[in-house]
Amino acid sequence: MTMSSPRRLGAGLLGLALAAAPIADAQPNPYNLKYRTGQTVQPIFEGWSRKADGGFTMHFGYFNRNFVEEVHVPVGPDNHFDDPDLPDAGQPTFFYPRAHRRVFSIDVPSDFGDRRLVWNLTTQGETLRAIGWLEPTWETAARAAGGRRLSPEAARNTAPEIAVDGAAVVALQDGATLVARVTDDGLPVVRELDPNRPRRGSNDPPTLQRGPDDIEPPHNVPSVPNRRGSGVQQPRVRGLRVSWIVWRGPAGVSFEPAATVAVEDGQASVTAAFTVPGDYVLRATANDNLLTTEHDVAVTVR
Repeated sequence: MTMSSPRRLGAGLLGLALAAAPIADAQPNPYNLKYRTGQTVQPIFEGWSRKADGGFTMHFGYFNRNFVEEVHVPVGPDNHFDDPDLPDAGQPTFFYPRAHRRVFSIDVPSDFGDRRLVWNLTTQGETLRAIGWLEPTWETAARAAGGRRLSPEAARNTAPEIAVDGAAVVALQDGATLVARVTDDGLPVVRELDPNRPRRGSNDPPTLQRGPDDIEPPHNVPSVPNRRGSGVQQPRVRGLRVSWIVWRGPAGVSFEPAATVAVEDGQASVTAAFTVPGDYVLRATANDNLLTTEHDVAVTVR
């Protein structure tokens, strides 16, 4: 039987589509690509909470689309709020890779109404914005417990207090020794983990054992730094501790012995090493496993 022209055309198009399907499937999905560098940083509005005096607090975070690159954007035309009364809203100028939730907050008065707080951030030549306003559905608790009911012990807990001793001006080659002095109420109590009882939700990563006759695999996969700027995974510190990050500054900073250190006898000491001179703000965060307190330290490196 002879096939009519329209049917022959339809069959031809179907054959072309089937032939092209594997090629289309082979194309990379841009949303699945992971970039080491060269991507933008998206500022994010993360809701608002009520203050006891009747005012409100706006919360902001950011998402650095890079997996490795740490981005520096000074306060100014490329990192600012639209509000002329906020020439400097305390926003970060140093952006670690990937997502960072609720990193800073801005207080607004009780009569803020339907006004907007707009954070403009320009990276890679593209300006992205986070727009915050008092949308009722975006209200969040000032001190959230992750949706969990607090235990009596956690309800009695108060946040640790922190102060930092250290030189305000240092030489590039010397670095800065920073001593955090921390006081806490001892809550919540740190309990020993049972090594024979795996943590709920934990999953040990798979391992690959090379056979005796297999060739040695190449070690050509670069180490991806963690958000503290080191590719080395440090053991998790339990109990009262102090963590350090760069809040503002022209370059990353390495901390020794680690960016997170345990508090012993009321103190936690680190040495900050710099590679670029300039003005830095280093942020120390005291954490008692439930509540945190932040303290900023300004350091000028010459």
